[in-house]
Amino acid sequence: MGKHNEFGKLGEEKAVAFLRKNGYKIKRRNYRYLKAEVDIIAQKGDILAIVEVKSRSSNFLEPIAQTVDQKKINLLVMAADRFVTEHDLDVEVRFDIITVLKKGPGFELEHLKDAFYHF
Repeated sequence: MGKHNEFGKLGEEKAVAFLRKNGYKIKRRNYRYLKAEVDIIAQKGDILAIVEVKSRSSNFLEPIAQTVDQKKINLLVMAADRFVTEHDLDVEVRFDIITVLKKGPGFELEHLKDAFYHF
């Protein structure tokens, strides 16, 4: 596994720990449907959070969250719809991004709730 893949997995682990600490139940990780993959599906109360995790070791030129393009959004929406349907859930679906930025020996996480809307 490449170093960037290992770092991405570490970022997902940090995001899962963050969500659990903040009262979310992890329903699924790396959920796949057709060409779509959702990093984390988590639930808190009647809200189902579809979470895209973006990890970086530096801040680059653009904010990490802006790297989620329309094609990725469309895939996330399709996968979320499938997950809700196949599990017959009656929940509000929210699309979030968690950014994980390596800063020295530690990490800085930011949880962007309602990062985008699907309509």
